[in-house]
Amino acid sequence: MIQIYHNSRCGKSRNCVAFIENTKQDFEIIPYLTDTPSFTTLTELLQKLNLKPIELVRTKEKIWTDNFKSKTMSDSEIIQAMVDNPILIERPIVVKGGKAIIGRDLELVRSFLEIL
Repeated sequence: MIQIYHNSRCGKSRNCVAFIENTKQDFEIIPYLTDTPSFTTLTELLQKLNLKPIELVRTKEKIWTDNFKSKTMSDSEIIQAMVDNPILIERPIVVKGGKAIIGRDLELVRSFLEIL
């Protein structure tokens, strides 16, 4: 089943959900701001995304710029910062099987889901 880590206040995230709804595929929405991924879950997502932790951080968010930008942080510390402040997690994240993408580009989502 497809999973979407979704922030309903984000237009790109809403567009991604609407796009996947139109494909008639089964999916699950994970409202990650209220259902915050654990450290382990985020680590697994990063592996599926094939990204380093800093690549999943929304580095322009005020929380990041005020509290973390000027610090030297390990990957574990960056992951913990996202667990503690889920608004820092880039969105939406689309997961299918053992792979995931950041679903901001709907053409990329289409290719990822193999929709023709």
